[in-house]
Amino acid sequence: MEILSSYNLIIASSIILILSFFFGEVSKKTNIPSVLMLIFLGIILKISLDAMHLGEEFDFFPILEVLGIIGLIMIVLEAALELELKREKYIPIAKAFFIALIGLLLSIWVAALILHEFIPDMSMKSAWLYATPLSILSSAIIIPSVTGLREDKKEFHIYESTFSDILGIMVFYYLTGQIETAGHAAEHSGGLASFMGNIVLTIVISLVASYVIVLVFQNIKSHVKLFLLIAVLLLLYALGKKMHLSSLIIILVFGLLMTNMKLFFRGFLQKWLDYKQAYHIYEGLHVVTMETAFVVRTFFFVVFGMTISLASLVSVNVALVSLLIILSIYAIRFVTLRLFIGKDILPQLFVAPRGLITVLLFYAIPKEAEVATFDAGILLFIIIGTSLIMTFAMIWDKQRTGKAIRKASDNPVGYKKWKAPSLEDVKED
Repeated sequence: MEILSSYNLIIASSIILILSFFFGEVSKKTNIPSVLMLIFLGIILKISLDAMHLGEEFDFFPILEVLGIIGLIMIVLEAALELELKREKYIPIAKAFFIALIGLLLSIWVAALILHEFIPDMSMKSAWLYATPLSILSSAIIIPSVTGLREDKKEFHIYESTFSDILGIMVFYYLTGQIETAGHAAEHSGGLASFMGNIVLTIVISLVASYVIVLVFQNIKSHVKLFLLIAVLLLLYALGKKMHLSSLIIILVFGLLMTNMKLFFRGFLQKWLDYKQAYHIYEGLHVVTMETAFVVRTFFFVVFGMTISLASLVSVNVALVSLLIILSIYAIRFVTLRLFIGKDILPQLFVAPRGLITVLLFYAIPKEAEVATFDAGILLFIIIGTSLIMTFAMIWDKQRTGKAIRKASDNPVGYKKWKAPSLEDVKED
């Protein structure tokens, strides 16, 4: 069909990327997440295709799945390449880890109770599995959105969202494994031990692979080695999945090793590292990762927007379940932030959007655990709701900060030239 010719698809893809760039600029000025704009762009495209009777000809799920996996890898790698493991950052990193872990587990538990109560035919096991994607923070939305925050708050969100991604995915696949082995008592009883062993094995493999990659690639003289490196990482991730490992840890460990080479290459390992060459790889990889994450994230959320059904948003049950889950998210977040951070929890309290991983894991729920009565509109409602709440919070924080700066500018601190006291002044005293 002429309208779907190769040149028209190239034109459409180029326009989408250009629009995505401008959405990013608008996001910096307004704090409206560019992801929301991309989703709405996808909805508009879907309406346009339906009007031309072309919408039914496409199966977007395979595209969405591939884009989601690559996007997830790029986003985690991008975040890991910014995590410097300095002594003064150990406490902030530890805080972010425990806030992410406690918030994730409590959110899953409460969301599972809500789903079990309000969704017909939803067993508690399935409820836990469905609740997990809904409880994971979206680093794809958070990281680009917090660039204007104070440095310590920005770092907190980068650490927290990255940990939430990784921990959430690990919990999801642990629960998936429990459902798949249900009925086998021996396997089920050793599930947690097997899971912890899987994590330890993955970390060991990740460290070995990361050292080998750095030592090999620092000696490659070709100028086209960065995408070769990304291809190796994608291969390791996919092979890890085939071996039922927590593959995202491989990406995280590699990123941390690249960012903190002097920390990892100590003692006898130091002589094997060509720091200048390795750092050159790090700089190039950082740029390529950001650019690739931008492209993949753009098309993922546009395609996601093309797959959603707006009709589900008008369902009373969908709205009720979604609102209860959203309320639980912020109630739990308030308690954990007050416990670990104190009173200065704005706008962090409201920076808890759901996004790419939520969608990706939802579509990864195994067939035997699927519940036909679960409406995917809950997914969309929570993604849009949490993103809008974050938007309003970021706009409010920006206005508050601007007001404080203007007030300080209008009332500058005065000064008076100091004068040494005279003998007469001393006598008077």
